[in-house]
Amino acid sequence: MTLALDRIDEHIWEIRKQGGMRVPGRIYASARQMADLAGDPCLQQVVNVAHLPGIVGYALAMPDIHWGYGFPIGGVAVTRVDEGVISPGGVGYDINCGVRLATTRLRLADVRSRIPDLVRGLFATIPAGVGAKNAIGRLSAKDVRRVLGQGARWAIDQGYGEGSDLEHTEAGGCLRTADPETVSDTAVERGGAQLGTLGSGNHFLELDVVDEIYLPAVAARFGLEHGCVAFFVHSGSRGLGYQVCDDSLSVMAKAMERYRIRMPDPQLACAPIRSSEGQRYLGAMAAAANFAWANRQVMMALAARTFERVLGLSPRDVGARLLYDVCHNVAKTEAHRVGGRDENVCVHRKGATRAFGPRHPEVPAAYRDLGQPVLIPGDMGRGSYVLVGTQRAMIETFGSTCHGAGRVLSRAKAKKAARGRDLVEEMRALGVTAAAHGKFALAEEMPEAYKDVSEVVGVMERAGISRTVAKLRPVGVIKG
Repeated sequence: MTLALDRIDEHIWEIRKQGGMRVPGRIYASARQMADLAGDPCLQQVVNVAHLPGIVGYALAMPDIHWGYGFPIGGVAVTRVDEGVISPGGVGYDINCGVRLATTRLRLADVRSRIPDLVRGLFATIPAGVGAKNAIGRLSAKDVRRVLGQGARWAIDQGYGEGSDLEHTEAGGCLRTADPETVSDTAVERGGAQLGTLGSGNHFLELDVVDEIYLPAVAARFGLEHGCVAFFVHSGSRGLGYQVCDDSLSVMAKAMERYRIRMPDPQLACAPIRSSEGQRYLGAMAAAANFAWANRQVMMALAARTFERVLGLSPRDVGARLLYDVCHNVAKTEAHRVGGRDENVCVHRKGATRAFGPRHPEVPAAYRDLGQPVLIPGDMGRGSYVLVGTQRAMIETFGSTCHGAGRVLSRAKAKKAARGRDLVEEMRALGVTAAAHGKFALAEEMPEAYKDVSEVVGVMERAGISRTVAKLRPVGVIKG
């Protein structure tokens, strides 16, 4: 299919509805980003997503778009609950891969010389890498299923964090639609030793300093103070979530035959939301999402304890406080305006962040008049951003924005480009202390493997979808 692409304005491009597309495709990107996407298969994936039964509005893509399984990463699709489908490809294998940001009372000027010690301490405390396990010991199958039902609350009840953390976590850190019994024993077994672990790929724990503030009043309410240290935790549901997705795809493929659904890409296997297969997937996906929230909750608490131990400070002196935790890979029922009326719809966000505007009831009470905090990690050399959602996002993107920088080099190409280079030393020259498991972990995630996150964030700012609150500069990172 030849893509008929129209430029709507400075930052929006539209793929005209054609063939079996039920809605147009819409891409948020700068002219330079769009030129770089010419011929990229991720644009065809936008077209393919537009074929989903029950899809409304547009098949959306954010400026961090790149090729993914079925859906492009950076994709958003919204389907009607009664007439539409749920597609595991619209969530991904790493269910509820997401990020949380904690602020501290520490000033970089006071702890700069201790950053290498903190990185070593974090690297020793929080398992990272392929097969990482045993941060808090192996959980029994019964306890894993409790995690699947309770989410972050389970971790807090075990002493990892405070009850107030739930107020600053998307969905309160628990999807109530979770059905732990739909999660296979294989998935439960895989998750038993992985709670509190980073994993591999682009997952990380990063120490940052608040470097620039753009909206001082909002930043102050978020607890972001120039020169203070904060830390990101970026991870998901680990092997448990991967297994849930894998188990579901085979079921969905058979369901498509049963319900006579035809899609241009078999990776977009799907089933009607109201079907038994659709409901079973949604229950298992929500359970895996809950595991991911508990996982990040445990890691945040372990990181805060490491700060206290390494620096010899009290919890009060460190002052670790959760600003917010957001999902990047999830499908949830939300109320949105469709065709002039409010309707409950299923929002697939695959490498995209919820960005609800001011006064939305799901925004934490402390931030409700401002809008939802949005966390955008960049690459480990150039920095990350805190944004805030807008009312325009509710109208144009079903309350969604970008989720990160977005890859420009595959992992294989990044490893090739890194041959003969000392990336630890290169990161040190940028002012970043880095530690990683495995020979290629840093190579796969080196800064030039990613788009410039500032340009990605800038597109969404100019589009009015999210507003830039602050920029954070990395000073230490651990990778898998």
